[in-house]
Amino acid sequence: MTTKLQWIENELQGLRDSGLYNQIRTLSSPQGAWLVVDGQRVLNFCSNNYLGLANHPRIVEAAKKAIAEYGVGPAAVRTIAGTMDLHIHLEEHLAAFKGVEAAITFQSGFAANVGCIPALVGKGDVIFSDELNHASIIDGARLSRAQIVRYAHCDAQDLKRALDESRGKYERALVITDGVFSMDGDVAPLDEIYAVTQGYDVVLMVDDAHGEGVLGNGGRGIVDHYGLHG
Repeated sequence: MTTKLQWIENELQGLRDSGLYNQIRTLSSPQGAWLVVDGQRVLNFCSNNYLGLANHPRIVEAAKKAIAEYGVGPAAVRTIAGTMDLHIHLEEHLAAFKGVEAAITFQSGFAANVGCIPALVGKGDVIFSDELNHASIIDGARLSRAQIVRYAHCDAQDLKRALDESRGKYERALVITDGVFSMDGDVAPLDEIYAVTQGYDVVLMVDDAHGEGVLGNGGRGIVDHYGLHG
C-alpha cells in the first residue's frame, strides 16, 4: 500500500540509483589545504579558500575582538535593525579595493545573485546569459521572470547575434557572465563582451566569485584584469 508521500522516497531512490544523491561530508578540522573529513585526513581541492585567509591569525584575532565587542551577530536583518558599523566599515574598504563608488555584502554568492538580478530586471525584460553560467545566476534569472536568452560560452560574437535578434523586444536588458567559470576555469573575454554591449542599451553584470583574489592587481578581479574600471 502506497501513501501520499511515497513519491518522496521514490524521488530519493531515483537520486541514489543515478548517483546524484548528495552525501554531505562533515569536517572536523579548520578549513585548509588538508582537512579531516568524516574522520579521515584528506587533501582539499574543493573549497574557495584560495588565499588561505579562513584561518589567518590576524583575521582570527579580529573576529575574536569583534565578538567580544558586538556579540556573535546582529540578531536582525540589515534592512530593519541589523546593519552595524562593522558592515559599513567593511563595505567602504571593499569599494575602495574594487575601485567602485559603493559595495554591499551578502552572505553567499547564491544570495547575491538571487538578490541582485531580480532587482535589476523583471517581467517584460530580457537577460542574456552565458550558457555555462553558475547555477546561482540561472536561479536568479528565473526568479526575475525576465526572458532568458543564452549565448554560446565565452563567445562575444554570439552575444552580439543574440542582442541583434532581440533589439526592440524588451524594456530593459541585462547581460550576465561569470568572470572565472568555476567548473571549467575559463576566463570570460570581458573586454570583448564589454565592447559588444556598448552598441546596445543594456547593463553588463559580472559574477566574479572565482576571480577575486586570483585576477587583477592585488586580486581585484576580472574588471581590474582587463582595465575596465568605470
